[in-house]
Amino acid sequence: MSDQKSKIEVASYKGRRFHPVLKVFLALVLAGILCFGALLGQVLAGSRDDIHGDPQVMVILGCKLEEWGPSWMLQDRLDKALDYLKDHPDMTVVVSGGQGDNEPDTEAQGMADYLAAHGFARENMILEGMSHNTWQNLNFSARHLEEAGYNIEDGVMIVSNGFHLTRARMLAGRIGFENVSVLAAPSSHVPSRLKMYIREPIALVKSFVLDR
Repeated sequence: MSDQKSKIEVASYKGRRFHPVLKVFLALVLAGILCFGALLGQVLAGSRDDIHGDPQVMVILGCKLEEWGPSWMLQDRLDKALDYLKDHPDMTVVVSGGQGDNEPDTEAQGMADYLAAHGFARENMILEGMSHNTWQNLNFSARHLEEAGYNIEDGVMIVSNGFHLTRARMLAGRIGFENVSVLAAPSSHVPSRLKMYIREPIALVKSFVLDR
């Protein structure tokens, strides 16, 4: 009786084996989760201030401009920059960002107005108002700096929200910036922060492959 029960249990167990297609699907899902986790780790690792030497040029990367002014994330970037500029008022600052279909002006203009309203001199600003993504932000900013007589190999400070900086540093190096420092702004708007930490690992892959 015991032997018969054992055979039934073994047969029953064999009947529950996963279909090969399901096994492949689960393996791919697991691999995707592991890859996303590794990329998120890279994003998080870059989400901190990292300053080298005494950079003379700052590039603030644009973000959404609302009818009432800079969005929450853009304000975070600008406020972080202003904290640093209090002790470095002679820095040249490139504000970089074009105008989207749902924006009242270029992000660069909105950023310049915000900085000026908080006491930073307009004559120390360079406005880059044509870009629509991070690659263009940095590429067009480099051109403006070179046209103004700066050598982008001398060092630059990039300001953005922390989640954005791993990708920004990668692209800055690809464009030709050397000795890159970063200031990691907080992301005070929680829904936007959660959204970006999901989006940014994917954007990191996209930029690595396509932004050249």
